[in-house]
Amino acid sequence: MKLGPAIANNLWLAASLPEWMRFRHAATKIEETQRQLLSRYVRDNAATDFGKDHRFSEIRSWEDFAEMVPVRPYEDFEPWISQIASGAHNVLTAEPVKLLEPSSGSSGAEKWIPYTRRLQAEFSRAVAVWISNVFFEVPALKTGRAYWSLTPPAQRNRAQESSVPIGFDEDSAYLGGFARHLVNLTLATPPQLRGVTDMDTFWRLTLLSLLKCRDLRLMSAWHPSFILLLLRYLRSNWSILLDDLGSGLSTPTLRIARDEPRSRELARLGPDNPAALWPHLAMISCWGDAHAANYLPDLRAEFPGVKLQPKGIVATEAFVTLPLERHHPLAIRSHFFEFQDEGGSVHPAWSLKNKCTYTLIVTTGGGLYRYALRDQVEVTGFYKGIPSLRFIGKADNVSDHCGEKLNEAFVADCLEVVFTRFEIKPRFAMLALDNPDASPGYSLYVESADELPKQFAAMLEEQLRRSHHYDLCVRLGQLRPVRVNRVSENAYDIYTGALVNKGMRLGDIKPSPLNRNTDWSDYFGRSDMS
Repeated sequence: MKLGPAIANNLWLAASLPEWMRFRHAATKIEETQRQLLSRYVRDNAATDFGKDHRFSEIRSWEDFAEMVPVRPYEDFEPWISQIASGAHNVLTAEPVKLLEPSSGSSGAEKWIPYTRRLQAEFSRAVAVWISNVFFEVPALKTGRAYWSLTPPAQRNRAQESSVPIGFDEDSAYLGGFARHLVNLTLATPPQLRGVTDMDTFWRLTLLSLLKCRDLRLMSAWHPSFILLLLRYLRSNWSILLDDLGSGLSTPTLRIARDEPRSRELARLGPDNPAALWPHLAMISCWGDAHAANYLPDLRAEFPGVKLQPKGIVATEAFVTLPLERHHPLAIRSHFFEFQDEGGSVHPAWSLKNKCTYTLIVTTGGGLYRYALRDQVEVTGFYKGIPSLRFIGKADNVSDHCGEKLNEAFVADCLEVVFTRFEIKPRFAMLALDNPDASPGYSLYVESADELPKQFAAMLEEQLRRSHHYDLCVRLGQLRPVRVNRVSENAYDIYTGALVNKGMRLGDIKPSPLNRNTDWSDYFGRSDMS
């Protein structure tokens, strides 16, 4: 047992317990907790440019706030954020902006999210509740080290546009303060990995660090496919990794000390049983909702007996839900939440109904007020009085080239129907427009060990044509019927490689059932089924 990580984990638990208890107490007083939080946002930022424009000094309640401040997407915040990037103060928050954190979707433009000390504290509160529960649920996690997947930076040319720092220097910096230092003491991989931009070097150094860590207890990654990619690289480069481990490896960014005994031990074990490489691994934490669920069976097969914990909903802008006692309750002490129903009405968190679907709106300490996060969620129950949510898809992920208006949630439902009907469990599945300039139509790029029957494409087309707009486009000849492109292997590798080459950070890449880019046949090849 490594005393350093064990002591750090126990100190982290001790520091997190007060917030865990406050959260549990607040769970029975959701309306009071949320109203108080909103009141502080409005009071503290009344003298800002945004506060003056929206008469914060006259706001006395959530009802006033909803009347005076419109719901906005990121694009409507850009003029204020541009002022912050230019060095202006007191724009969105009275508190100084420490940095602008980049974020982007897999088919969307880059966003810069203002981070203040208050926003960091809000993230830290949610993490404190989560980590306390994790340590209570699996006490063995306290005695060893953890892998928190790092995000190598994207190649970008916009940093010179801002007088405010762009991006955190390391991922644990999201927490700030004492928690950041404690987390760093438990890491299986060094923070310097975040500075590695070459992807082959990134995978190689990551795996060498992990292979040296025999006492690994926790693996945390955003998407389960990230861990599967690690294992694929491990097997493809097994001999090279063992040689590196036995002799040591030095790069301009990082030096991996040699460990001959561990290299010999691993050589005996081989690469085909990852559970044996990390015999003390007790938990893997990753997304498990929506499209991410497709990857969980493969992950369970790789690590039988290891607990898989589905993460909550976390975005660069806000920490929305956290896994807690088989629920995913809202982080009600972190941000103020509102929800738009399918009819367009907006509801506060304390008035949600079970089994209903909503779109998320958040107000945070970073200065995003009534920000349209655009995550579609379903209420699956309640933790005490707090709604527990399941992520369905992105409401703003809409593909609309000639009026078809396909959205992510609808496409996900169509795919689920067809895959269930034919008992197919895909490793990768993504619908995207193909060949928009000549004979436009959608292609499903799919990787699966199961055979796809001849009627697969026809049934998928039938499901998609439940959409009036899509059906009309096909009937008018604006779109050809859907085709199916069977990707032989490594679809996710191809997908991530393409987006990284376009400048995305690996940690920002989230596989989705619908992608708005139209050049995927250049990467996957042409469709082979109609």
